[in-house]
Amino acid sequence: MKVLITGGAGFLGQRLARELLARGTLKGADGVSQPLTELVLLDVVAASGFSDSRVRVEVGDIAERSVLEGLIDAETSAIFHLAAIVSGQAEADFDLGMRINLDASRLLLEACRVRGHRPRVLFTSSVAVYGGQMPDVVRDDTALNPQSSYGTQKAIAELLLNDYTRRGFVDGRVLRLPTISVRPGKPNAAASSFASGIIREPLNGETAICPVAGSTRLWLLSPRKAIACLIAGLELDAAALGNQRVLNLPGISVSVDEMVAALREVAGEAVVKRIDWQADPRIEKIVGSWPGRWDTRRAEQLGLPGETSFADVIRSYIEDEHLPPG
Repeated sequence: MKVLITGGAGFLGQRLARELLARGTLKGADGVSQPLTELVLLDVVAASGFSDSRVRVEVGDIAERSVLEGLIDAETSAIFHLAAIVSGQAEADFDLGMRINLDASRLLLEACRVRGHRPRVLFTSSVAVYGGQMPDVVRDDTALNPQSSYGTQKAIAELLLNDYTRRGFVDGRVLRLPTISVRPGKPNAAASSFASGIIREPLNGETAICPVAGSTRLWLLSPRKAIACLIAGLELDAAALGNQRVLNLPGISVSVDEMVAALREVAGEAVVKRIDWQADPRIEKIVGSWPGRWDTRRAEQLGLPGETSFADVIRSYIEDEHLPPG
């Protein structure tokens, strides 16, 4: 089976690639596990650290039609479309966000339509498709009302994927990812970057800035569970999804204060004292428009895994990154 990952050099893209290679198989549209024969990692920079002969690293602009047409062929059975401009950057650079988050998504779907082989396409969307006045608990079918350019771009791409699926051009599925925490590495331009930073930096002995109030509530998912959900989501039986191709992933609803309390539980007060509270109205406005509580029973019934507690999320980060807890 040939698989394409867009955003293949990114954090989730590389972690997904390694998990797929370790598994060695992926279920086809018929539900039967097939050997992974080729894994194409596409990004604007080269994915690194892969010596497996099944891996093909490609550098290119996903918003260029020729790039996608050159990589998507009749042998491409599955596509994980992860490439995106993150929320804060999409808000700061409207043209770039539209080009990568929206235009490139349509070009990818068009490349699949032209090939005519109806591959499975998994698109990672975001909680940012919601906003404004919302119910206490958000469901898969809660009306979309994004309050940022990023959320708008993701919402439009969701609708496009649904229509291309309805028309039989692709076998699409949309997973709305919670904020991923704890991400390793350095802070990025995402408005939610602090959700990892206030855990990661203190554990690394560094000061972290928290730009929002402690009462701010987030919907979070660990990298481990995110990767498990991506694979399970792609392998879902199309008949089980029916014409409802969008799923809100199971995560954990937690306030920033509760995140800090979990950090204190796992690593102690000295680590927590490395958090510096500095309000940023721009970040507060963006993050405050996102919902914090979800009804994810459908995803859970379909077998997509969720979280237990945020303290366990921190422990899994410490274990994955081989850190001392403090």
